[in-house]
Amino acid sequence: MMAVHAHPDDESSKGAATMAKYVSEGVDVLVATCTGGERGSILNPKLQGDPYIEEHIHEVRAKEMAEARDILGVKQEWLGYVDSGLPEGDPLPPLPEGCFALEDVEEAAGTLVKLIREFKPHVITTYDENGGYPHPDHIMTHQISMVAFDAAGDPERYPEAGEPWQPQKLYYNQGFNRQRTQTLHDALIERGLDSPYGEWLERWDSIGRDRNLTTFVPCGDFFEIRDKALIAHATQIDPDGGWFRVPLDIQREVWPTEEYELAKSLVSTTLPEDDLFAGIRNN
Repeated sequence: MMAVHAHPDDESSKGAATMAKYVSEGVDVLVATCTGGERGSILNPKLQGDPYIEEHIHEVRAKEMAEARDILGVKQEWLGYVDSGLPEGDPLPPLPEGCFALEDVEEAAGTLVKLIREFKPHVITTYDENGGYPHPDHIMTHQISMVAFDAAGDPERYPEAGEPWQPQKLYYNQGFNRQRTQTLHDALIERGLDSPYGEWLERWDSIGRDRNLTTFVPCGDFFEIRDKALIAHATQIDPDGGWFRVPLDIQREVWPTEEYELAKSLVSTTLPEDDLFAGIRNN
């Protein structure tokens, strides 16, 4: 299994419990990280203003990635592109020269094709056409993943990238979905607890996040590992912040899965699924 992500920390906030589950079952899992996260903001208020972190953010985020990788038990490779940053303003400023989002899609896809042919995954996870949210690096990650999935098995494309290998299924991460959010929100309110999701749900129609959920992977036993991996990205995650406001016992009781949208499949499968390898394991 290969999980293609834009920045270090994305692998821990999107599908981490799924990866840990499959690792526990003996599946070989590789995270492909497209950029180094060099332009990411320091989001943890406890670390903001630290001059060492600000000056060495690339090295700090690489160290965080190494810790998260070890916690999850996955392998990890850098594709070597430069973080584009998240442009803000109206109108939006131009993207910085040399960043990932300005790379030629076909050329950047070749880098991923090479990794696919070396690792030989049966399943790939990535982002949908909106990037999950409209960060230019997330959208670019989607674009190169789609090209690479189709090209990796074609001997006439990227012949310099190694022997062809055709992955069998490609999924979009859809962990941030209305069903999950509404269910967790309702569970907290029913128990007299505060919910961090009220404003999300009020704004949901305007942010357009409803997707076709096809695959629900049971992985509640690995939520603690997911959270530890996320906390390892200390510059990005406040351990006292909103990510961790829903007690794990409630999560396991009312929503013990991570969700995906099946985008491409070269094998027969029946929806909904509870396994990313449905149709592959029994072939």
